[in-house]
Amino acid sequence: MTTLPPPATELSADEARRLALRAQGFLGAPDRRAGVRGVLRHLGAVQLDTISVLARSHELIPYARLGAVGRRTVEDAYWKDTHAFEYWSHAACILPIEEWPHFAFRRRAYRNRPHWNHHLPDGDYDRVVKQLRAEGPLTATDLGGAKRTSEWWDWSGTKVAVERALMYGEVVCVERRGWKRVYDLAERAVPAALLHDDLDDTECLRRLVRLAGQSLGVGTRADIADYHRLKAEQVDAVIADSGLVPVTVQGWGRPAWADPAALETTPRGRHRTTLLSPFDSLVWERARTERIFGFTHRLEAYVPKQKRVHGYFAMPVLAGGRLVGRVDPAREGRTLVARQVTLDGPKAAPAVAQALVEAASWVDCTDVRVERVDAPDLRRPLTAELTRLLA
Repeated sequence: MTTLPPPATELSADEARRLALRAQGFLGAPDRRAGVRGVLRHLGAVQLDTISVLARSHELIPYARLGAVGRRTVEDAYWKDTHAFEYWSHAACILPIEEWPHFAFRRRAYRNRPHWNHHLPDGDYDRVVKQLRAEGPLTATDLGGAKRTSEWWDWSGTKVAVERALMYGEVVCVERRGWKRVYDLAERAVPAALLHDDLDDTECLRRLVRLAGQSLGVGTRADIADYHRLKAEQVDAVIADSGLVPVTVQGWGRPAWADPAALETTPRGRHRTTLLSPFDSLVWERARTERIFGFTHRLEAYVPKQKRVHGYFAMPVLAGGRLVGRVDPAREGRTLVARQVTLDGPKAAPAVAQALVEAASWVDCTDVRVERVDAPDLRRPLTAELTRLLA
């Protein structure tokens, strides 16, 4: 492990929280001129997920920071004119196209797993590449079918082949169409100046560690590693040369690193009040969320219904730089339904009501209905505030 200099800066827990909020785009005026593409570049990665309640997660991410940006505008910002590509980062993520060279280390790692090829039917890989060259861009269905059976995990040889080609970097996802990946050859989709694997692993890792630190503002080794799902030893190997600076944060009890540019000015400005996707990068890492906000966040969509505590798609509510509650939403016609609401005390009611009404307007709902409030005595102040805002 590289020997690091002693931390020169000590941050309070509150200062670290505000640095994190600003780095994630929730403190200060948003850069509306840069729009959705600016949000993507600022965050470095936007997670994709199949679940759609109010909207899909990659739509909720810019909404939470910019407000009611049009959903078509969001899709065009990601996919038109090759501004982004989809690849494996924190999970399946939309990434800025200029970062293509910095994922060469991951593409090489995938290619160096020869045992994978034993699972590919003979000829399918070459056939898929040949068909994309002749006809692309195409979905897996266009290529010959995504599944062998109705079971969602039972991929056809075609789907296995094209996904392997995506992981190797020969193929790239150029958009999502009805939630299906649309594939094309990387040589056609990625700008020529970026289409290379010239950077060695160390240079790739150094860049991604620096980007993670900038997007987090301040973080522990585990926080930084989790952002692009790096290994701890990969972070250790490059962090001393990443440009991040060691700091201590009161109450964290472990070493941390910060973006030096973030330390130059005190984070201040207007706080966003908004519903957050459970897949928002502000709350990606559960231990970090608990450490910074004192808030336990868990997606319960894959938990059996009878064991859920906060609901299927409970969305944290951010207000005043704090996580003040949760809402499990649904839609019925033009009504946004809050199936379950958790409030962090009566003072949270106005913020949660505001977040609900703004989200309803964004998804073209004209009413909000609350079904359950975990603390029954808080139902009255919440519904009173909703009535006032909707009047």
